Parts: sequence; C-alpha cells; structure tokens
Amino acid sequence: MSFSSPFLSDFPVTRPAHTTRARRSARPVWLGGLLTAALLAGCGQSNKDAAAGAPPPLAEVGVVTVALGDIGLLTELPGRLEASRVAQVRARVAGILQKRLFNEGSDVKAGEALFTIDSAPYAAVYASAQASLARAQANLEQATLLAQRYQPLVKANAVSKQDFANAEAAQKQAEADVAVGKAAVQTAKITLDYAAVTAPISGRIGRALVTEGALVGQGEFTQLAVVQQINPMYINFTQPAAEVMKLRKALEAGQLKRANGEEAARVRLVMEDGSVYAQSGRLLFSDLSVDQATGQITLRAEVPNPKGLLLPGLYVRVRLEQAQVRNALLLPQQAVTRSAQGDTVMVVAADGKVAPRKIKVGESQGNQWVILDGLQAGEQVMVDGFQKLRGPAPVKPVPWTASADAPVTAPAKVAAAAATPAAAPASAAKN
Repeated sequence: MSFSSPFLSDFPVTRPAHTTRARRSARPVWLGGLLTAALLAGCGQSNKDAAAGAPPPLAEVGVVTVALGDIGLLTELPGRLEASRVAQVRARVAGILQKRLFNEGSDVKAGEALFTIDSAPYAAVYASAQASLARAQANLEQATLLAQRYQPLVKANAVSKQDFANAEAAQKQAEADVAVGKAAVQTAKITLDYAAVTAPISGRIGRALVTEGALVGQGEFTQLAVVQQINPMYINFTQPAAEVMKLRKALEAGQLKRANGEEAARVRLVMEDGSVYAQSGRLLFSDLSVDQATGQITLRAEVPNPKGLLLPGLYVRVRLEQAQVRNALLLPQQAVTRSAQGDTVMVVAADGKVAPRKIKVGESQGNQWVILDGLQAGEQVMVDGFQKLRGPAPVKPVPWTASADAPVTAPAKVAAAAATPAAAPASAAKN
C-alpha cells in the first residue's frame, strides 16, 4: 500500500552512498571499451604489416678490414739514461780557492774559467824561471863569442887547441842551460795557468762541491764540480740472452726478416709517465759477452736531447725494432677472444653473417695483437658491437675507429649468447 501526500513530497529523498558510487563508476564504461577496441585494431594492423614482410633494421657493428703487410716486432726493455760525456773538474795545484766564476746548473764551454786559486806563489816561481832562463841565455852568448874568437887564433897557433876545445864545450853547456831554463819557464807557466780552473768539456755543470776560502789540491786533486754533456744522451739497457738467441734462430729459419733501412737501428723512449719521447734514437752497439750473474746482454743507444728534457740517471723503457714478420696485421686486443681452446675473432661475411674464426696470435704491440695467420686480405673483423649479435641474424658492418663511444662487450662473453637464439625476440614475436 502506498501513500501519497502533499506533505511528504516536500522532503528530499536520501539515497544510500554505495548506490551513488556505483552509478558514477558505471558511467565511463563505454569510453574504456572504445579505447580497448582502438588499441586492438592498431595491434592487428601492426601484425598485418609485420606479416606483410617489412624487415627490421640491421644491427650496426664496428669492423676493421684486414690489410696484410710487414709488421715490425717491437721489444720494450728497461734502461737508464747516461750523459754522453762526463768530466770531473779538479784542482790541479794546491792553494786557497778565491772565486767561483759560473752559475750552478748552467751550460759552460770547453776552456771557460770556472774557479780561481791563489796564484801568487806560482807567479813568483814563473818569474824566477824566467830570470834563470835570461841568465842562461847571457852565458850562452858569452860562450858563443869566446868560441868564435878562438876559432881563427887556433889556426894561427895563437891559442892552444885545449883552450879552443874548452871554449866549444862551454858554449854547448850554455846551450843546454838555456834549454833547461826554457823548460822551467814552460813548467812554471803551466802551473800558473792551473790556478785558473777551466771547463775540460762543453756541457752542463752541476753544483760547486767546495766554497771560496777552502784549501784545495793539498796532497790530492780536489774535486770541485762535475760537467756533463747531455746532448746527445746514452741509454744503457739489457736484454735476456735467451730472447736474443730465439730471435737469431727465427731469422735464420726465415720466420722473421731483419728490419731494413733507418728503422733497423731506431729506438723510441717511453718515459715514466707513459708518454713517448718525441726524438727517436739509434742503436750504437750490443755487448759481445753475457753477464754471468744475470744472463743479460748489454746494449747502448744514442738519443738527441736538444732541449735538455732528459736527465742522467732517469729510468726509461726502450722500444727497439729488431725484426719484422711477413704477411701479418695488427688487431685491437678487444677483437680477439683468447681461451684454452685457442684464439678466435668474429668475421663478418659479405652477406652480413657473423662467424668465429681461429687465428694465430703473436706478440703484443701496445693495445694491439700481431696476427700471424688465419685471416685473408679484405676480410672484415668485428671489433665493436658484440652485444648486438642475435644468433644467425645478419648485421650491418661499419668502419671502426678507436675513439668510438659505443660500449664494447668482451667477445668471450658474447660468444655463448651468439651460439643460441635469444629468448627476448621470440617472446616479442609471440606478443
């Protein structure tokens, strides 16, 4: 039974809250259905495009093209720098050191005055020697005149032959006295000159080992300073005798050939910070004997040092090219996979397919390997982009440069992934 009354119609009707929320949530159902239908239609259209045969873009990988040639085998050995000429400046006369005439650490010329020693005693000896020489010369002149006067008189029997013989003997003795006097003067002059100490060679002088006022040369030749010629410089380094014998056998067997031209004797210096010295040197000689204690052979090279950057005693590493290998090439080390089964690289064929290839690796040259066998000229070796390989799918090779920013994945880690199809593309195809 229902009641209708004008009185009841004046009050608003209150509905439950859950009824209101249900109606609000039910309002956009038709809009969600339209969006779902549109997405399904788009997915169906993309599946139709894929079924129509549109190929995905090929993955780009960095490659280097094989170019065979003669590769120099560089040997890197430790060595020490040494001045080409070293001279000790010593006091050759005794006396008080009066003055130093050079700046420590500067370049000096041969014969340049470096120190002065008190020369007063030696100047007196020099003057005395000159006086003795003058007296001997006067005696010689008198003896000569007497012998000349007796010569005509002895023919006339005015003087005895004994007197004439005595006059001639006195003349010869006076001549000898003059010779002795001249030698004494020369000796005194040399000693006097030694009071002014000069540079024996041209080069760079170090610090002064004595100061003004010191007594030098008393009983021994006191060392005053050291002059070293640092342009050019010598590099003394050693090489194991076993490596030298191995190299000689390889050269005799024809496996290697000798480096030709100027490159055969050229050496490069690697400094302690890893930088390479700008000037190249040349090999001078190798010792004929082997050190019995170390089994090493000593070698010496010469390198220019016009700016004085190299200093005696500095530790360096010497890169020396002693031989060359024929029909070889250099590959970045990141392109080679080294394992117990052998060394391999990934070769990109003309159709873009990637396949592993066994190779023979020789010595290392910096961050590269010397490849002795296994590759042909013109082939493309993969260096970068190993993470992009997807099973047998072809790739797009692009020239590789060392400054490439793309991350490089180790070939050893990618080889297993390349052997089996990846799961990600399969799952994407199902979707």
